Amino acid sequence: MPKPSSTFLSRRGLIAAGGALGLVAALTACGGGDKAKDGAGDQGGSAASGAWSFKDDLGKTATAKSTPKNVVAYTGTAAALYDYGVQVKGVFGPTKLADGKPDPMAGTMDISKVEILGNVYDEFNVEKYAALKPDLLATNTWDGTYWYVPEASKDKILKLAPAAAVGVGDKVSMDKALERTADLAKSLGADLNTKKSADAKARFDAASAKVREAVKANPGVKVLVGSGSDQMFYVSTPKTSADLKYFESLGVEFVTPEQDKLDPQGFFESLSWENAGKYKADVILLDNRTQALQPEALKAKPTWNELPAVKAGQVAPRVTEPIYSYEKCAQILEDLAKTIQNAKKLG
Repeated sequence: MPKPSSTFLSRRGLIAAGGALGLVAALTACGGGDKAKDGAGDQGGSAASGAWSFKDDLGKTATAKSTPKNVVAYTGTAAALYDYGVQVKGVFGPTKLADGKPDPMAGTMDISKVEILGNVYDEFNVEKYAALKPDLLATNTWDGTYWYVPEASKDKILKLAPAAAVGVGDKVSMDKALERTADLAKSLGADLNTKKSADAKARFDAASAKVREAVKANPGVKVLVGSGSDQMFYVSTPKTSADLKYFESLGVEFVTPEQDKLDPQGFFESLSWENAGKYKADVILLDNRTQALQPEALKAKPTWNELPAVKAGQVAPRVTEPIYSYEKCAQILEDLAKTIQNAKKLG
């Protein structure tokens, strides 16, 4: 996940692939960490007391007198919880497109049933949030901060309800992020022992095997993970995002940018469009978020059109911010397996 630049911020807070927001979240008043025992709460509070707690991936323990019902969440986190049967009251982050349709980040969630507190980066209506009487704020974390909680209002926001963040950045892999999201859903009342849950997990495992098989059947395919903006082409390292780390563990070979050329957070290298061809790749996984330029728009960039993978028609979308439910991530892996299987090595 990228650090937003001034260029992106002027375009609805746009962010490039593979970095993380440089927010410095004040981890205060975020759920009574001093009251909870260290390590408690991954599966929720005891039935006898009715109390609820959850130790998140920032090392903070959120607590409540009972299981939170008025949950407000980052859109992607909300979409994952929805897949487990947990309905949130409000969301913040990319939720609705300009035409009124759901943003891909909303998954299969019914966005007409949630209060949208902010639809773009750095937008969060604190007054609407307070009116929801939130019991919990749930989001992801890439770099030790609360994803999409604005710097300017974070102190007010974090004082209104406990907060819990699931790690999806450089310290975890996709499988771990999935486990932790499922832990959060279970703590909020989700039943993970249903046939639907079992089938989704089995599908994910089978999809992981398909990626391994595709790599073995078509070895040596080099994959570049990129994102385009008006001025720059960003090439991501696979080392700092949960999805790419997991793909690499399955055998996918990535183009890795030079370490000393990476952004300060260590997520991506920024290339001018004149230098977009610096790295050779057989396949390009292109940031599919609405804030990044898509293939049709990129046709206006001459150097994009000259990239071997583009000429060969070997450009596939990258779900840069996966919805961390087994159902959604299984689809990502199935698509990746097909991409690797069908790719031609371009030399």
